Amino acid sequence: MTDTDLPSFDRDFAGEATLEFGDADFMILKPGAYVKCAVTGEKISLNNLRYWSAELQEAYLDANAATARWREVYQGPGSAKQQKPG
Repeated sequence: MTDTDLPSFDRDFAGEATLEFGDADFMILKPGAYVKCAVTGEKISLNNLRYWSAELQEAYLDANAATARWREVYQGPGSAKQQKPG
C-alpha cells in the first residue's frame, strides 16, 4: 500500500511531522507519524518521542542521543557556552 492508496486522514499522518518544541511539550505544526533524531537520523514515532531540545528545536531518539548532542553543543570545541576557567 502506498501513501496515495491511503484515505486522506491516514495520508496526512503517514510522513514526517513538523513540531515546535516547548520546555515540557510540543505543538504539531504539520501532521505526521514521526520526526527524525537530530543525532542518529532514525525515525521516532510521535507516540515514543520523549527527548528534545526547546532551545535547539531538535528531537532525540533516547537519553544517550540527547546527552551526546548536549555535550557537542555546550562542551565541544568552539562552543559559545564553554565554561571559562577562573
